[in-house]
Amino acid sequence: MIALLGLCMVTVFLYLVMSKRLSPMVSLIVVPVAFAVLGGFALGLGDMITEGITSVAPTAAMLLFAILYFGIMIDAGLFDPIARGVVRLTRNDPLRLILGTVLLVAVVSLDGDGTTTFMITVSALLPIYRKLGVSPVLMTGLACMTNAVLNVVPWGGPAARAASALRLDPQELFVPMIPALAAGLVAVFAIAYVLGLRERARLRTAAPALVGGGGSGSGGSAGGSSDFDVLAPDRESLRPKLLWFNAGLTVALLTALIIGVLPIAVLFMIGTGLALIVNYPRLDQQRARIAAHADSVVAVVAMVFAAAVFTGVLSGTGMIEQMAQYLLSAMPDALFPFFSVIVAVLSVPFTFFMSNDAFYFGVMPILAEAGAQHGIGALEIARASLLGQPIHMLSPLVPAMYVLIGLSKVDLGDHHRFAIKWALLVCGVVIAAGFGVGLIAIH
Repeated sequence: MIALLGLCMVTVFLYLVMSKRLSPMVSLIVVPVAFAVLGGFALGLGDMITEGITSVAPTAAMLLFAILYFGIMIDAGLFDPIARGVVRLTRNDPLRLILGTVLLVAVVSLDGDGTTTFMITVSALLPIYRKLGVSPVLMTGLACMTNAVLNVVPWGGPAARAASALRLDPQELFVPMIPALAAGLVAVFAIAYVLGLRERARLRTAAPALVGGGGSGSGGSAGGSSDFDVLAPDRESLRPKLLWFNAGLTVALLTALIIGVLPIAVLFMIGTGLALIVNYPRLDQQRARIAAHADSVVAVVAMVFAAAVFTGVLSGTGMIEQMAQYLLSAMPDALFPFFSVIVAVLSVPFTFFMSNDAFYFGVMPILAEAGAQHGIGALEIARASLLGQPIHMLSPLVPAMYVLIGLSKVDLGDHHRFAIKWALLVCGVVIAAGFGVGLIAIH
């Protein structure tokens, strides 16, 4: 009965989230509470939820200060020279433009926010795509794939959800994944190179006067004329004199994160404090920067704490153990040595057809418990579940994708027809690299 109750709870949660009957945050709170009461666990709700909240508090703190930190860096202008440099380097060459798109998206994606990344990319590069006659579909497809690979950083959505759902250290989860993610990024650059060569050949045949005209043409003028709607050159928050300080601070912060000098939440707390003091020393300036990013911070941190209710009830009532037992009984024993590989492959369709909330909070804990009963650790299952992420940004459930195609005036069908096949290839590369470096294994 407990397994059936758990299955019904997960099903109701998935239905409410995917049908948009309730917001994910509300569903994560209301659904488990209702099913816990229905199952006779009302008296233990307080302890279950408190234990869940305690376990995710470090992740919530990390997300809060990581979002603030990268928001401050964008406000101060850290990414402005990169965006303008990519525009200048295109030099009327479709190959340079397409490779520059991937480079720009990769750098700006470090903030963990797809919407901001896509707004910066479109503002900087769409005028050049139009002038050269390169289809913006290439820009939207490559931007989605690049951002999806980089979105696995600990302060991005998927890794934070996976860590919260299984009560893992985000730093321990992420750092071993860097080689596999690097392989995925290399694959995206390789795809961009092939597509760029194809576009260069096509446009030299169709419009030779527009292609390869030199450094003072479209690249330079577009950079000056578009004025970066998002990266406005005259915004009050800009701090050009502190560019090198901000760059050094960011490099030091990311290096300390990878080495593991301090817990990731502590690193971002210190980084945010230093960034605010140096860039915005006055109290009113600091309040303005914090307020500018309050919506993003509240939405993400509230989601993590809401997830603690869901995972706390799943664990505290014993639902997850019972559901895993049923999964184990239905799965042939011969397949369990390949279980983490199976999870990695299943993560591709799951992350496309389901929201990250539904997959990481509703499905992955069940898979992790099933793996645990066959000696496969939660870390391995969590990493396996993240290897299918290169296709997630193409999911119709991702709001940031609609921002991207809306600003680019690209049809959703054209976007998917172009990008899905390449995203599947990148997923294959990431999964293969993950197997090669031991993130997933045959047991």
